[in-house]
Amino acid sequence: MNLHQFRFVQEAVRRNLNLTETAKALHTSQPGVSKAIIELEEELGVEIFARHGKRLKRVTEPGEHVIRSIALIMREVGNLRRIGEQFSAQDSGTLSIATTHTQARYVLPQPVARLRQAFPKVNVSMHQGSPAQVARMLIDEVAEIGIATESLTDYEELVTLPCYEWQHMLVMPPEHPLARRERIDLHELAEQPLITYHPSFTGRTRIDQAFAAHKLAPRIALEAIDSDVLKTYVRLGLGVGIVAEMAMQEEDRKDLVARPAGALFGMNVARVAFKRSAYLRNFVYHFAQLVSDKLPRDRIMKAMSGHFTDDEL
Repeated sequence: MNLHQFRFVQEAVRRNLNLTETAKALHTSQPGVSKAIIELEEELGVEIFARHGKRLKRVTEPGEHVIRSIALIMREVGNLRRIGEQFSAQDSGTLSIATTHTQARYVLPQPVARLRQAFPKVNVSMHQGSPAQVARMLIDEVAEIGIATESLTDYEELVTLPCYEWQHMLVMPPEHPLARRERIDLHELAEQPLITYHPSFTGRTRIDQAFAAHKLAPRIALEAIDSDVLKTYVRLGLGVGIVAEMAMQEEDRKDLVARPAGALFGMNVARVAFKRSAYLRNFVYHFAQLVSDKLPRDRIMKAMSGHFTDDEL
């Protein structure tokens, strides 16, 4: 058995047992993939996949155990590669970050700039997506560190740590009737057309839960994933914006009025995440601490070893 066979099996599972797509992803031929999997099955003495003709139909019971073992092996192979990179080129390489638009646009520029000052030979690769996509990129080892607000704690394959708290802001033009109010309640807000995030982004879950708890049906006039887009439509007078506080920059306050909405929707927790049992290079630890002083190296190492809870923060 060899690593090529393991990669073929792992990729076949990722591609929903479609050998054509598996071969494309691995830049090889479909017969080559099929042959390698069959040879591995013959060596192990079990069928990893049940078949209908030449097509893979499902993973067998012994196949489930094989796939879990392959995942552990491939994870450690990745760790070996990173250890080699760490010690052959101490302060160089690529830091791959998976995050949402709001984090990439408003939270990470300074930490990334400071990382580059400390490690000028380290390149940064930024991957943006939904929180679910951030989680998947970590699990698939496309990224080493992920940062998002929603969903990261839902994945057993990830170790997550609280990074910082933030609240939503109500945003409107100065001439809006609610702009003269220091305190706005949910009932008043529910009567307004609202401009806010897509349901899978930037704490939208808390917004929906708050309205539902008061049996209110908000009038969502526009949804988007980009805070700058939301503010643009607020400026056009399409409704009251509900945006993340880190998205409200000093220049925004020149033509927009902002009111804190933590009392209405509660506080949100942004989290950093790593793939469980991954080997982290020095500059990954350094970057995490630049993002939040709550994330020193020893705390991350403790979390990665399974001996840490949020309460310790």
